[in-house]
Amino acid sequence: MNLKITKKQLIIYALLAIGFIGSIIFVHHNQFFYDRPIAKITNTSDVDRTDISDQNDNKDYIVTQQIKAEIQNGAHKGETIDLTNEYAGSLAVDQAFNAGDEVFIAIDDEDFTGTIQDVKRDKYLVLVGWLFVIILIAVGKKQGALSVISLAINAVIISLALDIYLQNSDRSLIIICAISIILFTVLSLLLVNGRNEKTYTAIIATLLGTLSSLVIAFLALLVTGEEGLRYEEMSFLSRNPQLIFMAGLLIGSLGAVMDVAITMSSSIFELYEKNKQISLKDLKKSGRDIGKDIMGTMINVLFFAYVSGSIPMLLLYFKNASPFGFTLSMNLSIELARALAGGIGIVLTIPIAIYTSIFFIKRKKARS
Repeated sequence: MNLKITKKQLIIYALLAIGFIGSIIFVHHNQFFYDRPIAKITNTSDVDRTDISDQNDNKDYIVTQQIKAEIQNGAHKGETIDLTNEYAGSLAVDQAFNAGDEVFIAIDDEDFTGTIQDVKRDKYLVLVGWLFVIILIAVGKKQGALSVISLAINAVIISLALDIYLQNSDRSLIIICAISIILFTVLSLLLVNGRNEKTYTAIIATLLGTLSSLVIAFLALLVTGEEGLRYEEMSFLSRNPQLIFMAGLLIGSLGAVMDVAITMSSSIFELYEKNKQISLKDLKKSGRDIGKDIMGTMINVLFFAYVSGSIPMLLLYFKNASPFGFTLSMNLSIELARALAGGIGIVLTIPIAIYTSIFFIKRKKARS
Protein backbone atom coordinates (compact mmCIF):
# COMPACT_ATOMS: atom_id res chain seq x y z
CA MET A 1 0.00 0.00 0.00
CA ASN A 2 1.44 3.35 -1.07
CA LEU A 3 0.90 5.91 1.68
CA LYS A 4 3.34 8.47 0.29
CA ILE A 5 1.97 12.01 0.39
CA THR A 6 3.04 14.38 -2.36
CA LYS A 7 4.06 17.97 -1.75
CA LYS A 8 0.88 19.20 -3.45
CA GLN A 9 -1.30 17.02 -1.21
CA LEU A 10 0.58 18.21 1.85
CA ILE A 11 -0.07 21.84 0.93
CA ILE A 12 -3.78 21.11 0.41
CA TYR A 13 -4.06 19.31 3.76
CA ALA A 14 -2.22 22.17 5.49
CA LEU A 15 -4.59 24.75 3.95
CA LEU A 16 -7.61 22.69 5.03
CA ALA A 17 -6.26 22.41 8.57
CA ILE A 18 -5.55 26.15 8.75
CA GLY A 19 -9.01 26.94 7.34
CA PHE A 20 -10.70 24.59 9.81
CA ILE A 21 -8.87 25.87 12.89
CA GLY A 22 -9.17 29.50 11.79
CA SER A 23 -12.91 29.31 11.12
CA ILE A 24 -13.60 27.55 14.44
CA ILE A 25 -11.66 30.21 16.35
CA PHE A 26 -13.40 32.98 14.40
CA VAL A 27 -16.99 31.82 15.05
CA HIS A 28 -16.23 31.52 18.78
CA HIS A 29 -14.97 35.13 18.90
CA ASN A 30 -16.97 36.91 16.19
CA GLN A 31 -19.53 38.69 18.35
CA PHE A 32 -18.20 42.06 17.14
CA PHE A 33 -19.30 41.04 13.63
CA TYR A 34 -23.00 41.29 14.57
CA ASP A 35 -25.10 44.43 14.95
CA ARG A 36 -27.59 42.79 17.32
CA PRO A 37 -26.57 42.39 20.98
CA ILE A 38 -25.30 38.92 21.89
CA ALA A 39 -25.29 37.57 25.45
CA LYS A 40 -23.60 34.48 26.85
CA ILE A 41 -25.69 32.74 29.49
CA THR A 42 -23.85 32.29 32.78
CA ASN A 43 -26.62 30.94 35.03
CA THR A 44 -30.20 29.62 34.72
CA SER A 45 -32.85 28.67 37.24
CA ASP A 46 -36.42 27.38 36.79
CA VAL A 47 -38.74 29.58 38.87
CA ASP A 48 -42.18 28.34 37.78
CA ARG A 49 -43.81 25.33 36.15
CA THR A 50 -47.44 25.47 34.96
CA ASP A 51 -49.39 22.43 33.80
CA ILE A 52 -51.29 23.02 30.52
CA SER A 53 -52.64 19.50 29.88
CA ASP A 54 -55.97 19.58 28.05
CA GLN A 55 -59.14 17.49 28.15
CA ASN A 56 -57.88 15.29 25.31
CA ASP A 57 -55.13 14.05 27.61
CA ASN A 58 -52.42 15.95 25.72
CA LYS A 59 -49.96 16.45 28.56
CA ASP A 60 -47.71 19.52 28.48
CA TYR A 61 -46.37 22.22 30.74
CA ILE A 62 -44.71 25.63 30.60
CA VAL A 63 -41.51 26.40 32.50
CA THR A 64 -40.29 29.92 33.28
CA GLN A 65 -36.53 30.40 33.44
CA GLN A 66 -34.68 33.25 35.10
CA ILE A 67 -31.40 33.78 33.29
CA LYS A 68 -28.28 35.79 33.96
CA ALA A 69 -26.08 36.51 30.95
CA GLU A 70 -23.01 38.54 30.04
CA ILE A 71 -23.28 40.84 27.01
CA GLN A 72 -20.58 40.08 24.45
CA ASN A 73 -20.71 43.07 22.09
CA GLY A 74 -21.96 46.61 21.65
CA ALA A 75 -22.05 49.52 24.08
CA HIS A 76 -22.90 47.27 27.06
CA LYS A 77 -20.17 44.70 26.43
CA GLY A 78 -19.07 42.95 29.64
CA GLU A 79 -22.18 43.91 31.63
CA THR A 80 -24.53 41.35 33.20
CA ILE A 81 -28.20 41.37 32.21
CA ASP A 82 -31.30 39.57 33.50
CA LEU A 83 -33.35 37.60 30.97
CA THR A 84 -36.58 35.62 31.18
CA ASN A 85 -37.44 32.63 29.04
CA GLU A 86 -40.59 30.52 28.82
CA TYR A 87 -40.62 27.14 27.12
CA ALA A 88 -43.15 24.36 26.76
CA GLY A 89 -42.27 20.79 27.64
CA SER A 90 -42.88 19.75 24.03
CA LEU A 91 -40.17 22.24 22.88
CA ALA A 92 -42.07 22.57 19.59
CA VAL A 93 -41.50 26.29 19.00
CA ASP A 94 -39.17 27.25 21.87
CA GLN A 95 -36.30 25.83 23.89
CA ALA A 96 -34.67 25.59 27.29
CA PHE A 97 -31.34 27.34 27.75
CA ASN A 98 -28.25 26.30 29.68
CA ALA A 99 -25.10 28.02 30.89
CA GLY A 100 -22.72 28.60 27.99
CA ASP A 101 -25.40 29.17 25.34
CA GLU A 102 -25.12 32.34 23.29
CA VAL A 103 -28.31 34.20 22.33
CA PHE A 104 -29.35 37.31 20.46
CA ILE A 105 -31.25 39.68 22.76
CA ALA A 106 -33.24 42.91 22.72
CA ILE A 107 -32.28 45.28 25.56
CA ASP A 108 -34.76 47.47 27.44
CA ASP A 109 -32.63 50.48 28.46
CA GLU A 110 -35.12 51.70 31.08
CA ASP A 111 -34.66 48.83 33.56
CA PHE A 112 -31.75 47.15 31.76
CA THR A 113 -33.48 43.84 31.19
CA GLY A 114 -33.62 41.87 27.99
CA THR A 115 -35.66 39.41 25.97
CA ILE A 116 -34.23 36.51 24.00
CA GLN A 117 -34.87 36.75 20.26
CA ASP A 118 -32.80 33.96 18.76
CA VAL A 119 -29.91 31.55 19.33
CA LYS A 120 -26.41 32.11 17.94
CA ARG A 121 -25.83 28.90 15.97
CA ASP A 122 -23.01 29.79 13.59
CA LYS A 123 -20.38 27.72 15.44
CA TYR A 124 -22.50 24.58 15.08
CA LEU A 125 -23.18 25.31 11.41
CA VAL A 126 -19.47 25.82 10.68
CA LEU A 127 -18.58 22.55 12.45
CA VAL A 128 -21.16 20.57 10.47
CA GLY A 129 -20.09 22.33 7.27
CA TRP A 130 -16.47 21.35 7.79
CA LEU A 131 -17.46 17.78 8.57
CA PHE A 132 -19.31 17.68 5.25
CA VAL A 133 -16.33 19.15 3.37
CA ILE A 134 -13.81 16.77 4.95
CA ILE A 135 -15.90 13.68 4.21
CA LEU A 136 -16.57 14.84 0.65
CA ILE A 137 -12.89 15.45 -0.06
CA ALA A 138 -11.81 12.21 1.67
CA VAL A 139 -14.19 10.17 -0.48
CA GLY A 140 -14.15 12.14 -3.74
CA LYS A 141 -10.57 13.50 -3.72
CA LYS A 142 -10.29 16.05 -6.54
CA GLN A 143 -13.91 15.60 -7.62
CA GLY A 144 -15.01 16.12 -4.02
CA ALA A 145 -13.07 19.37 -3.79
CA LEU A 146 -14.57 20.56 -7.08
CA SER A 147 -18.02 19.66 -5.77
CA VAL A 148 -17.44 21.87 -2.72
CA ILE A 149 -16.41 24.75 -4.98
CA SER A 150 -19.46 24.14 -7.18
CA LEU A 151 -21.73 24.18 -4.13
CA ALA A 152 -20.24 27.47 -2.94
CA ILE A 153 -20.71 29.04 -6.38
CA ASN A 154 -24.33 27.86 -6.52
CA ALA A 155 -25.00 29.32 -3.07
CA VAL A 156 -23.67 32.68 -4.25
CA ILE A 157 -25.79 32.53 -7.42
CA ILE A 158 -29.04 31.77 -5.58
CA SER A 159 -28.29 34.51 -3.04
CA LEU A 160 -27.69 37.06 -5.80
CA ALA A 161 -30.82 35.90 -7.66
CA LEU A 162 -33.01 36.40 -4.59
CA ASP A 163 -31.44 39.80 -3.89
CA ILE A 164 -32.16 40.87 -7.47
CA TYR A 165 -35.80 39.84 -7.12
CA LEU A 166 -36.25 41.51 -3.73
CA GLN A 167 -34.81 44.77 -5.03
CA ASN A 168 -36.68 44.57 -8.35
CA SER A 169 -40.06 43.01 -7.56
CA ASP A 170 -41.41 44.04 -10.97
CA ARG A 171 -39.17 41.43 -12.63
CA SER A 172 -40.42 37.88 -13.08
CA LEU A 173 -39.19 35.46 -10.41
CA ILE A 174 -39.62 32.57 -12.88
CA ILE A 175 -37.23 34.20 -15.38
CA ILE A 176 -34.70 34.97 -12.64
CA CYS A 177 -34.86 31.36 -11.42
CA ALA A 178 -34.62 30.02 -14.97
CA ILE A 179 -31.43 32.00 -15.59
CA SER A 180 -30.08 30.78 -12.25
CA ILE A 181 -30.84 27.17 -13.17
CA ILE A 182 -28.93 27.50 -16.44
CA LEU A 183 -25.94 28.87 -14.52
CA PHE A 184 -26.26 26.15 -11.83
CA THR A 185 -26.33 23.38 -14.40
CA VAL A 186 -23.61 24.61 -16.73
CA LEU A 187 -21.13 25.67 -14.03
CA SER A 188 -21.69 22.63 -11.78
CA LEU A 189 -21.37 20.00 -14.49
CA LEU A 190 -18.47 21.67 -16.31
CA LEU A 191 -16.57 22.22 -13.08
CA VAL A 192 -17.01 18.69 -11.75
CA ASN A 193 -16.90 16.66 -14.99
CA GLY A 194 -14.92 18.87 -17.38
CA ARG A 195 -15.59 19.73 -21.02
CA ASN A 196 -16.60 16.57 -22.87
CA GLU A 197 -19.58 14.97 -24.62
CA LYS A 198 -20.72 13.33 -21.39
CA THR A 199 -21.00 16.71 -19.70
CA TYR A 200 -22.72 18.33 -22.68
CA THR A 201 -25.25 15.49 -22.71
CA ALA A 202 -25.95 15.94 -18.99
CA ILE A 203 -26.40 19.71 -19.40
CA ILE A 204 -28.87 19.32 -22.29
CA ALA A 205 -30.82 16.53 -20.53
CA THR A 206 -30.97 18.48 -17.26
CA LEU A 207 -32.27 21.68 -18.84
CA LEU A 208 -34.80 19.93 -21.09
CA GLY A 209 -35.99 17.61 -18.29
CA THR A 210 -36.45 20.48 -15.84
CA LEU A 211 -38.22 22.64 -18.45
CA SER A 212 -40.51 19.76 -19.41
CA SER A 213 -41.54 19.08 -15.82
CA LEU A 214 -42.30 22.77 -15.28
CA VAL A 215 -44.40 23.03 -18.45
CA ILE A 216 -46.39 19.86 -17.64
CA ALA A 217 -46.94 21.00 -14.04
CA PHE A 218 -48.09 24.44 -15.24
CA LEU A 219 -50.54 22.92 -17.73
CA ALA A 220 -51.88 20.50 -15.11
CA LEU A 221 -52.48 23.34 -12.64
CA LEU A 222 -54.07 25.43 -15.38
CA VAL A 223 -56.49 22.67 -16.40
CA THR A 224 -57.44 21.75 -12.82
CA GLY A 225 -57.67 25.33 -11.59
CA GLU A 226 -55.13 24.47 -8.85
CA GLU A 227 -57.78 22.45 -7.02
CA GLY A 228 -56.39 20.78 -3.91
CA LEU A 229 -53.39 23.04 -3.46
CA ARG A 230 -53.32 24.92 -0.17
CA TYR A 231 -51.21 28.07 -0.13
CA GLU A 232 -51.95 28.93 3.51
CA GLU A 233 -48.34 28.20 4.50
CA MET A 234 -47.34 31.10 2.24
CA SER A 235 -49.88 33.48 3.75
CA PHE A 236 -47.14 35.63 5.30
CA LEU A 237 -45.79 36.48 1.84
CA SER A 238 -46.72 39.81 0.33
CA ARG A 239 -46.19 38.39 -3.18
CA ASN A 240 -48.08 36.02 -5.45
CA PRO A 241 -47.92 32.56 -3.76
CA GLN A 242 -48.54 30.74 -7.06
CA LEU A 243 -45.46 32.41 -8.55
CA ILE A 244 -43.36 31.51 -5.51
CA PHE A 245 -44.61 27.91 -5.71
CA MET A 246 -43.68 27.55 -9.39
CA ALA A 247 -40.23 29.04 -8.77
CA GLY A 248 -39.68 26.65 -5.87
CA LEU A 249 -40.82 23.76 -8.05
CA LEU A 250 -38.31 24.77 -10.71
CA ILE A 251 -35.38 24.96 -8.28
CA GLY A 252 -36.46 21.91 -6.26
CA SER A 253 -36.61 19.45 -9.14
CA LEU A 254 -33.24 20.53 -10.57
CA GLY A 255 -31.05 18.50 -8.21
CA ALA A 256 -32.76 15.17 -8.84
CA VAL A 257 -33.01 15.78 -12.58
CA MET A 258 -29.32 16.70 -12.77
CA ASP A 259 -28.41 13.56 -10.83
CA VAL A 260 -30.35 11.37 -13.25
CA ALA A 261 -28.92 13.17 -16.29
CA ILE A 262 -25.28 12.73 -15.28
CA THR A 263 -25.89 9.12 -14.19
CA MET A 264 -27.45 8.23 -17.53
CA SER A 265 -24.87 10.03 -19.67
CA SER A 266 -21.93 8.64 -17.67
CA SER A 267 -23.28 5.09 -17.90
CA ILE A 268 -23.94 5.18 -21.64
CA PHE A 269 -20.59 6.76 -22.50
CA GLU A 270 -18.81 4.31 -20.19
CA LEU A 271 -20.46 1.40 -22.00
CA TYR A 272 -19.36 2.84 -25.33
CA GLU A 273 -15.77 3.45 -24.18
CA LYS A 274 -15.51 -0.13 -22.83
CA ASN A 275 -16.80 -1.62 -26.07
CA LYS A 276 -16.71 0.69 -29.08
CA GLN A 277 -18.15 -2.07 -31.25
CA ILE A 278 -21.42 -2.04 -29.33
CA SER A 279 -24.43 -1.25 -31.51
CA LEU A 280 -26.58 1.82 -30.95
CA LYS A 281 -29.57 -0.48 -30.44
CA ASP A 282 -27.80 -2.23 -27.55
CA LEU A 283 -26.76 1.13 -26.09
CA LYS A 284 -30.38 2.30 -26.11
CA LYS A 285 -31.52 -0.94 -24.48
CA SER A 286 -28.83 -0.68 -21.79
CA GLY A 287 -29.78 2.97 -21.22
CA ARG A 288 -33.42 2.05 -20.75
CA ASP A 289 -32.49 -0.71 -18.30
CA ILE A 290 -30.32 1.69 -16.29
CA GLY A 291 -33.11 4.26 -16.33
CA LYS A 292 -35.61 1.74 -14.98
CA ASP A 293 -33.23 0.85 -12.16
CA ILE A 294 -32.64 4.43 -10.98
CA MET A 295 -36.05 5.93 -11.76
CA GLY A 296 -37.92 4.52 -8.77
CA THR A 297 -35.22 5.25 -6.22
CA MET A 298 -34.71 8.83 -7.41
CA ILE A 299 -38.44 9.56 -7.28
CA ASN A 300 -38.50 8.18 -3.73
CA VAL A 301 -35.54 10.38 -2.80
CA LEU A 302 -37.41 13.43 -4.10
CA PHE A 303 -40.62 12.42 -2.33
CA PHE A 304 -38.96 11.87 1.05
CA ALA A 305 -36.91 15.08 0.73
CA TYR A 306 -40.08 17.15 0.29
CA VAL A 307 -42.32 15.33 2.76
CA SER A 308 -39.73 15.19 5.56
CA GLY A 309 -39.87 18.96 5.97
CA SER A 310 -43.57 18.74 6.86
CA ILE A 311 -43.16 16.19 9.69
CA PRO A 312 -42.95 18.80 12.53
CA MET A 313 -46.16 20.49 11.37
CA LEU A 314 -47.91 17.15 10.88
CA LEU A 315 -47.07 16.18 14.46
CA LEU A 316 -48.28 19.55 15.72
CA TYR A 317 -51.61 19.23 13.89
CA PHE A 318 -52.14 15.63 15.01
CA LYS A 319 -51.23 16.50 18.59
CA ASN A 320 -54.00 19.11 18.55
CA ALA A 321 -56.55 16.54 17.32
CA SER A 322 -56.92 17.99 13.81
CA PRO A 323 -58.79 15.74 11.34
CA PHE A 324 -56.54 13.43 9.34
CA GLY A 325 -57.65 14.63 5.90
CA PHE A 326 -57.46 18.31 6.84
CA THR A 327 -53.97 17.86 8.29
CA LEU A 328 -52.62 16.16 5.18
CA SER A 329 -54.28 18.68 2.88
CA MET A 330 -52.89 21.66 4.78
CA ASN A 331 -49.35 20.36 5.08
CA LEU A 332 -48.70 18.01 2.19
CA SER A 333 -50.58 19.34 -0.83
CA ILE A 334 -47.77 21.69 -1.88
CA GLU A 335 -45.01 19.19 -1.10
CA LEU A 336 -46.71 16.33 -2.97
CA ALA A 337 -47.27 18.58 -6.00
CA ARG A 338 -43.57 19.44 -6.01
CA ALA A 339 -42.59 15.79 -5.66
CA LEU A 340 -44.89 14.77 -8.53
CA ALA A 341 -43.57 17.52 -10.78
CA GLY A 342 -40.00 16.53 -9.96
CA GLY A 343 -40.88 12.88 -10.63
CA ILE A 344 -42.15 13.84 -14.07
CA GLY A 345 -38.85 15.61 -14.72
CA ILE A 346 -36.89 12.52 -13.67
CA VAL A 347 -38.89 10.20 -15.95
CA LEU A 348 -38.58 12.54 -18.94
CA THR A 349 -34.86 13.09 -18.38
CA ILE A 350 -34.10 9.39 -18.92
CA PRO A 351 -35.09 9.20 -22.65
CA ILE A 352 -33.71 12.69 -23.25
CA ALA A 353 -30.33 11.64 -21.85
CA ILE A 354 -30.36 8.37 -23.82
CA TYR A 355 -31.03 9.96 -27.20
CA THR A 356 -28.71 12.91 -26.57
CA SER A 357 -25.92 10.47 -25.66
CA ILE A 358 -26.61 8.48 -28.83
CA PHE A 359 -26.42 11.69 -30.86
CA PHE A 360 -22.94 12.53 -29.54
CA ILE A 361 -21.77 8.92 -29.91
CA LYS A 362 -22.89 8.94 -33.57
CA ARG A 363 -20.80 12.09 -34.08
CA LYS A 364 -17.78 10.42 -32.50
CA LYS A 365 -18.21 7.38 -34.74
CA ALA A 366 -18.53 9.57 -37.83
CA ARG A 367 -15.29 11.38 -37.00
CA SER A 368 -13.35 8.18 -36.34
